[in-house]
Amino acid sequence: MTQRKVVLAYSGGLDTSAIVPWLVENYNAQVHCIVADVGQGEEELQGVEEKARRSGAASCKVADLKAEFAEEYVFPTLIAGCQYETTYLLGTAIARPVIAKAQVEYALEVGADAVCHGCTGKGNDQIRFEAAFAALAPQLDVIAPWRIWDMHSREDLLEYLRQRDVQTTASAAKIFSRDRNLWHISHEGGPIEDPWNAPPGDVWMLTENLEKTPDDPEVVRLAFEDGRPVALDGHALDAVELIERLNVLAGRHGVGRVDLIENRVVGIKSRGLYETPAGTVIVAGLRALEELAFDRDTRRYREHMATTFGELVYAGKWFTPLRLALSAAAESMAVRLTGEVAVRLHKGHALVEQRRCESALYDPHLASFTDTPLYDQKDAGGFIRLWTLPQRVEALRLMRDASQHAKARS
Repeated sequence: MTQRKVVLAYSGGLDTSAIVPWLVENYNAQVHCIVADVGQGEEELQGVEEKARRSGAASCKVADLKAEFAEEYVFPTLIAGCQYETTYLLGTAIARPVIAKAQVEYALEVGADAVCHGCTGKGNDQIRFEAAFAALAPQLDVIAPWRIWDMHSREDLLEYLRQRDVQTTASAAKIFSRDRNLWHISHEGGPIEDPWNAPPGDVWMLTENLEKTPDDPEVVRLAFEDGRPVALDGHALDAVELIERLNVLAGRHGVGRVDLIENRVVGIKSRGLYETPAGTVIVAGLRALEELAFDRDTRRYREHMATTFGELVYAGKWFTPLRLALSAAAESMAVRLTGEVAVRLHKGHALVEQRRCESALYDPHLASFTDTPLYDQKDAGGFIRLWTLPQRVEALRLMRDASQHAKARS
C-alpha cells in the first residue's frame, strides 16, 4: 500500500486519539497533527503534543491562532451584526475556518496529500471544514473517519485504543459534548437533548447561575474604533485580552447565556446551550452606536445583510466571494462606529446606559420639541399629504366604486 501523508485537525480528545492509529492502519499514513489554539484553555492543550506522538503521529504542531481568530474572524462577524437565527453569536462556526486554514497551511508545509477531521456525519462542522478545504486547497483529499469507519460509540473507541495500548483520559461516560474557544463555549447532548428539560445548573462554565450573581450591578465602559472594541474601562487592550477580561466581568453577572433549538445545515434540529459573555456585551455596545450613527436606510440594510452573513458563516461559506463582499460593505459602514458606551451588568442582563459617538446623527436640539432652523414644523403638513397620497387615492377609488354600485342597484 502506498504511504499517504495526512494532516489531522487534532484536539487530543477521544475521537482524534483514535483517528491517528486508524489512519496509520487503514491508509498506511504518516500522520501529522495540527492543534489549533483558539483560546480553549491551557487544560486542553497541556501535553497534547506528546499525546499525539504516543498515539502514532509523526509530528504535532500547536498553532497559536487566538489573535487571528479574534481580529480576522470574530470582529468582522460582529460588525456585520451576525446572530444566527436571531440568537446565536456563532462561536463554534466562526472558529472553524481559521482552524481549517491553519490545517491547510500545515498540510502544504509538510507536503501532505490529504487532510482529515474528526467531525461526525450528522453535524455542521464537517461541512465547515470541508468547505474551507475546497476553497483553499481543492487538490487535497479529505478523509472523514466518522462517515466510513465501523465504530459507532465512545465504548467502541475506548476498546479500539485499549487494544492498541494507546492511553487516554476519556471514559465511557460523557454527559455533555462541549466546544470551547476564546469567544464562547457550547454544550450539547445528555439531558440537554430533551427540550422539556431545563438546562442543568452544573452545565454552565463561563457564566454564574443567577442566584449566585452579585446583588449590586456593575457598569463597564467599552471604547470602539471603526466598530472594533479597543479599550475596557479606560484601558487600551488587544483583542484577546479584552475578550478574556470581559468574559470574566460579564460571566460573574450571569450575562451571555443562550438556550436555542437551531436548524443545522444538514436539516436536523438540535438544541445547544451557548455562553458568550463578552460577546453579548460587545454586541449591545455596537447596537447602541449604530442607533446614534446609522441613518434609517443603512441600519435596515445592515440588519438585512446580517441575516445573509450569519447564514454564510453558519454554513461554512467563509471563504466565498459573497462573504468577502458583505465584509467589505460591513467595514465601510463600521467607519462610523467610533465611540464609547457604558453597559450595566446585572442578573443576566447587559443594558446600555450611556453612549456617545463621533459620527452621531442624533441631535438633541433637533429631537426636542423646540423649533430649530433645520426643521420647521409647518413643513410636516405637506410631507404627510405626500406620504399618505397612496392611501387617499385608494380611499377615493373605493368611494367611487361604492357610488357606482349604488347607482347600478337603483
